[in-house]
Amino acid sequence: MTRSIEAMSEETPSIKRPGWRIGRVFGVPVIISPTWLILAVLVTVIYSDVVRAVLPQLADALVYLVSFGFVVTLCGSVFLHELGHALVSRHYRIGVRSITLEMLGGHTEMTSEAKTPKVEAVVALAGPAVSAVLGMIGVAALIITPPGTLAAQFAFQVAACNIIVAVYNALPGMPLDGGRALRALVWAIKGDKHVASQVAGWTGRVVAAATGIAGVVLYYFGIVTFIAVVFALMIAVVLWIGATRSIQIGQLGARFHLLSVRDLMRPAVEVPSGTPLAEALRRMREVGAVSVVVVDSAGKPLSLMSGEAVRVMPEARRPWVPVDDVCRQITDRNSLDLEWRGEEVIAAMRRHHTSEYAVVFGGRFQGLVRSADIAEVLDPRQAAASGHTMTRTPADRQKDEPT
Repeated sequence: MTRSIEAMSEETPSIKRPGWRIGRVFGVPVIISPTWLILAVLVTVIYSDVVRAVLPQLADALVYLVSFGFVVTLCGSVFLHELGHALVSRHYRIGVRSITLEMLGGHTEMTSEAKTPKVEAVVALAGPAVSAVLGMIGVAALIITPPGTLAAQFAFQVAACNIIVAVYNALPGMPLDGGRALRALVWAIKGDKHVASQVAGWTGRVVAAATGIAGVVLYYFGIVTFIAVVFALMIAVVLWIGATRSIQIGQLGARFHLLSVRDLMRPAVEVPSGTPLAEALRRMREVGAVSVVVVDSAGKPLSLMSGEAVRVMPEARRPWVPVDDVCRQITDRNSLDLEWRGEEVIAAMRRHHTSEYAVVFGGRFQGLVRSADIAEVLDPRQAAASGHTMTRTPADRQKDEPT
């Protein structure tokens, strides 16, 4: 199974995963996950029975060596599959952070998502196309090599690995490549990529369930070993998780249009630089604001008070500590434009995540937006479960304010 990291917004942060970097290909780092070792053991054991049946003249040591060759061939097939995604992504100016090979296949981590359904489909189908070509080459080699030889076995491995990778990844369900192609198709028809993500996610759940059921049925009729059915169930679980994530992303994305900086903005009181923290807090409570912004003599916003920093500041020190000491500098990274809506807000959060964002318009401070309020708009049920709502009692607001 291969999959590509899906982005919720245009820019996505790098995701740190354990693994060994084995080099770069066309400038793209290639990483092998520790879980690949599990794949190596499972496939070597499962495939050894095939090698014994086809090449009975081999000693046990050579049987396992040839069987391990299937692991290497599979790994190489998955790598070339992912390289197809990576090179086509670059062609469309989509950055590629890395290619990772792991137990259940591999994935290509991209810096952004496709901007059109056409690009989404082409990038998604590039991997299966590469695998299909390699599979046909393997079939051609198998036809011309003498049967019952190591050369024929190698040709069979190349053909089988790539055909399996191509066919399975073409299935129309997220997080498989066929699922991404289906998402692109629904996106093109409906004009809504978030609805498309949900559709592809639900079909992905069907593919996941079918994979698990097929493994159990084949084991019941004695066609595959117990290890093989365990492997199939593991794939089914990973597919189900990926499909569920696609559904959740689609559900969140469908609410992006509800985000408005104007609607989310909360008030903050302006104080000059050097104001004692205790005095700044007094003014904040006096006007019913939720935070403090430090401004210069011309009224330009400089920094925004950090609630976390205030809470750890002892009460006795607050009259003597300038408010500047518990503030974060306001920059382009932690500020929002007053007119931003929807995906503009999400993109800003992706570029720099913080608990509060300053709202600046025309060089003047307008208010602040809390990331918790954004989360509430996107997932009201989760916000209610965690006790966060924008409609609050005075007691609730007091809990949120620095003490």
